[in-house]
Amino acid sequence: MLLHSNILGEGYPFVILHGFLGMGDNWKTHGKNFAELGYEVHLVDQRNHGHSFHDTAFSYEVLAEDLKNYCKAKNLENIILLGHSMGGKTAMLFSTEYPNLVSKLMVADISPRFYPVHHDTILNGLSALDFDVIKSRGEADKALSEYVSDFGTRQFLLKNLYWVEKGKLGLRINLEVLKDEVAEVGEALPSYARFDKETLFLRGDRSEYIGPEDERIIKNHFSNVDIVTIPNAGHWLHAENPKDFFDAVMAFIK
Repeated sequence: MLLHSNILGEGYPFVILHGFLGMGDNWKTHGKNFAELGYEVHLVDQRNHGHSFHDTAFSYEVLAEDLKNYCKAKNLENIILLGHSMGGKTAMLFSTEYPNLVSKLMVADISPRFYPVHHDTILNGLSALDFDVIKSRGEADKALSEYVSDFGTRQFLLKNLYWVEKGKLGLRINLEVLKDEVAEVGEALPSYARFDKETLFLRGDRSEYIGPEDERIIKNHFSNVDIVTIPNAGHWLHAENPKDFFDAVMAFIK
């Protein structure tokens, strides 16, 4: 089964992996900007997300293998690879297991270390959406607000809404499997994993996902690494400060 993607532009292959409960379309604005500068940008939906296939298996091992199969099907080699959050963990493992397929690696606001489960409230809120009753995005937003107070986070989550049929909303994500396997999202990169090619870690200055103690962990796995802090940004650094994020990416890949 092949991952779904939206491919923009022509030129050097540039693959972008979204985070947990997201989709490739979250990166469409940045993707268009990269494409305009001569890159063939692949906005990939990881399994159980977006338009990609649903499956009960969900771990970084299978996510990395999905990407390997995608690259093989699309004849992609020496890709520039960028992953955010969960996508960053997939990108790390993929690069360490298939280094011949990656020319440069970028990881946005996630460390190789273990993270405890912290998505329970969000997953419970999404599970509580009753689409026999909810008939509009506004109604879904109101229902979800009882669990998720932040408006921006709700809008991110509600991008998963779609019309299953006329008058019937649903969620594109495979919510049941993602709830069951949510602990997998926080799993650490294997201790033996190493990648020696050029690597960039980007972190938001208001985010707690990459702290000072993470620098040693990062450098233990990635010997040729720079760590750049994006100002005025939290975990969604690419959306909260898109200009500085874009400039940092372009400075690295050029």
